[in-house]
Amino acid sequence: MMKPDSKIFIAGHNGLVGSAITRYLIDNGYQNLITRNRAELDLLNQTDVDIFFRKEKIEYVFFAAAKVGGIMANTTYRGEFIFENLQIQNNIIHFSYKHGVKKLLFLGSSCIYPKNAPQPLKEEYLLSSELEYTNEPYAIAKIAGLKTIESYNLQYGTNFIAAMPTNLFGLNDSFDLDNSHVLPALIRKILLGKFLDERDFHSIRKDFKKNPVADSDNYLSEEKIRKILSHYGIKENSSGVEITLWGSGEPMREFLFSDDLAEACLFLMNKIDFKDLVAFSNQTSSVKNKEIRNTHINIGTGKDIKIRELAKIISEIIGFSGKLLWDSSKPDGTLRKYLDVSKLASLGWKHKTSLIDGIEKVYNNYIAHL
Repeated sequence: MMKPDSKIFIAGHNGLVGSAITRYLIDNGYQNLITRNRAELDLLNQTDVDIFFRKEKIEYVFFAAAKVGGIMANTTYRGEFIFENLQIQNNIIHFSYKHGVKKLLFLGSSCIYPKNAPQPLKEEYLLSSELEYTNEPYAIAKIAGLKTIESYNLQYGTNFIAAMPTNLFGLNDSFDLDNSHVLPALIRKILLGKFLDERDFHSIRKDFKKNPVADSDNYLSEEKIRKILSHYGIKENSSGVEITLWGSGEPMREFLFSDDLAEACLFLMNKIDFKDLVAFSNQTSSVKNKEIRNTHINIGTGKDIKIRELAKIISEIIGFSGKLLWDSSKPDGTLRKYLDVSKLASLGWKHKTSLIDGIEKVYNNYIAHL
């Protein structure tokens, strides 16, 4: 178990997950947190990572660093997604082993599971059939990460564990309209739609200043603002404002508030070891010779919602009264994807924040910082 003065490295501390973990550790009295931004430590550079671990003598690692994005980013930057994530993982995991890290928690993604796997997604479904094509490179990298951890534990006796969170959202999310995940993208698009409906161009300019978009500059005319918004499917006509969203709206997704994930991560780091996950895997495995595999653990809520319904809830919270349209020519991704969280529940952890409460927290935080 970690002590208040244990030397703890949070890889990816500026991101959605890493920042939530950092806040949670501070709130729970951990005083010796080690963080590095990209300029201070290039996680893609093997030599730099080796020197960092040798010098700092890290005891515990929360591994939340990754190249992430939504469907558009995953489709456009397939090479970058697989290369960068594999490189970062190999460096951190290997040098954690080489330099005696006591415990490492690797965070993956629910996209590791096959496209057409039964629902809810059990840990044992890993590698049972083909992946969803749109995020295949990212998924393969994450599968390689959890298998690297499993293999190092078996060969070298390390105590590294891998957790697979569901779709996440939270206070430090990315709201980039081109590359963000679905929930923050919906919040921002619908908020911009509301501003346009109210002719509140001042607030739109503030939004663009906070999160720049293509062709935005120091001062934008109303005509140029309309053009930019139209590019992102936000348009006004004689009957009001319409927002066109990607896909059919029919896919279902599960969402976990990032602060809840941070709590789950501390729970796993302090109370669950690799041997515990092996024992659980052996209990549920159908393999007669008890091969050690699928020792990762899901983190989620066990509940999902249609993207169409999610957009409606966000509209109600924000107060947008215009129309939501759906462009079915754009990819939906996997039609349904929610996690079986019975393993984690049996070990003693369950999420606390409801979807609506979480969305309200994120929206209110976004508005407060415009």
